[in-house]
Amino acid sequence: MPATLPHREEQIRRLGSVLAPALTKDRVSNLFAYGKTGTGKTIVTRFVLDRLQRKAREHGRALDTSYINCRLSGTNYRVIADLCRSLGREVPFTGLAVGELLDRFRNALQSRGSAFLVVLDEIDALVKRSEDDSLLYELTRINEKLADGWIGLIGISNDLHFKDFLDPRVLSSLGEEEVVFKPYSSDELYDILKERAELALRTGILDQGALHLCAALAAGEHGDARRALDLLRVAAEIAERSREPRVVENHVREAQQKVEHDRVTEALSSLPLHSRILLISVMQLENARKESSVTGDVYEVYRELCGAGSVEPLTQRRVSGLLNELDIMGVLNARVVSFGRYGRTKKIRLGVEARAVNTSFSADEMVRGLLSYVPRSVLRHQTSL
Repeated sequence: MPATLPHREEQIRRLGSVLAPALTKDRVSNLFAYGKTGTGKTIVTRFVLDRLQRKAREHGRALDTSYINCRLSGTNYRVIADLCRSLGREVPFTGLAVGELLDRFRNALQSRGSAFLVVLDEIDALVKRSEDDSLLYELTRINEKLADGWIGLIGISNDLHFKDFLDPRVLSSLGEEEVVFKPYSSDELYDILKERAELALRTGILDQGALHLCAALAAGEHGDARRALDLLRVAAEIAERSREPRVVENHVREAQQKVEHDRVTEALSSLPLHSRILLISVMQLENARKESSVTGDVYEVYRELCGAGSVEPLTQRRVSGLLNELDIMGVLNARVVSFGRYGRTKKIRLGVEARAVNTSFSADEMVRGLLSYVPRSVLRHQTSL
């Protein structure tokens, strides 16, 4: 973690002011931070918690913290188990009912009697995966049953529409305070890169044009600091391998191609089964009609492909959530189109090359056959055109 976080001073102050009462064991408001990937949500939150813990140790305050990535934890059980372990209470990896696990967690909080700040990163993955926000409901209500000690939640999400998935009762408790992280501008990314480059690279080997190009390329996409840092790192590695004396713009251009290829390959290879079938559905519709498809058409093709692959299809609501996730990842482009009083729908098209989809999925036995399978619904679209 860097010693300073340029251009996130406002967000640091905001989080600090909301969470600071924890140092005197006063309850804090639950907080929700959202913004696109690479805008500093996670690092700012961990930065503030790190300093709060340091202050707590200096003044002998009882303050515990826990950071959980919900996408990695995957299930309600594993999230609660991780929380129990953060409080020093060991629980089995499987085998208990979720209710029993919650009771153990509540007892651990009560006996410890401390302020407990919990970061739930990628919190949307927890809800969208199972369409179940019961754990969030329990966590936002748990303080009502505690006589000593309490829990404060900090939810982090890349999905600006995540709150649409939540029960109003959960939303009212979880979203008491909100912090929005806007994408970095090119100038802000340049400042971040310059500071990191001074630590990572020898003096005088980085061309200023290369630094500006890294910042401009990342700002032009999503204002993603992580992508800008990856570009600079890979450009330096390319220059080093080539035994070049300086990192110049050509190295950044080469790095851009490599990072983009690696990013797409990694994103596609990590997709679960239903997301892969959805992506193939969009690709086949796009090949048939050479234009964006609407959600209903994608779902029709998806159901047919599931039947061909002997896979139980998901509900249309769940598929809509998966489309949102694929849009956030950048492998699909989805935009909402309004038809006035006839409602709204999404226009969906591939965000990556079809060749990359074919290459990545051809090694997967579960979906390899679907790449060449032509659904009847696609043939109907071709006929209608």
